[in-house]
Amino acid sequence: MTGRTCELKAEKVTIGRHEDNVFQITDPSVSGHHCEVTLQGSEVRVKDLNSTNGTYIKGKPVTEGVLKPGDILRLGEVQMRLETDTPSAGGKKHFDRTEVIPGGVSRSDFEQAPHGPAFDTRASGFSKRTNKVNLVFAIGGTAVGLIILVLLLYIFSTIHR
Repeated sequence: MTGRTCELKAEKVTIGRHEDNVFQITDPSVSGHHCEVTLQGSEVRVKDLNSTNGTYIKGKPVTEGVLKPGDILRLGEVQMRLETDTPSAGGKKHFDRTEVIPGGVSRSDFEQAPHGPAFDTRASGFSKRTNKVNLVFAIGGTAVGLIILVLLLYIFSTIHR
């Protein structure tokens, strides 16, 4: 991921692990549909999409927030920096893109991050996957399989009488 960029040309950019995002990040700590970045005038707004591992701006968890040039955006364990093509006060040239910063986040930093209601944004159109669905399909499939097996045994036993 190091050095990868995404130009913010569209009004709305989705970021996440799934292929249907404008900016796909395949890191396992990033949710399928992690966040969306919206350009509103000169503001770059970030909205968490009920991600599992959270969205952070400058190390602080956010459900929605404004990203300024040079700010670090962290999605799960992946860090990015917003850069613009306007020179900063220090004379360094920035580019209009989001860039992954090498190094990332240490596991201890990630585990110490606050968790709780701040991440509860149920307004998102995406829902978290649960193992309940898999369990229902497994039980249902097993039940259907047993019924078919019993029917086959019954048919074979009546044919051979």
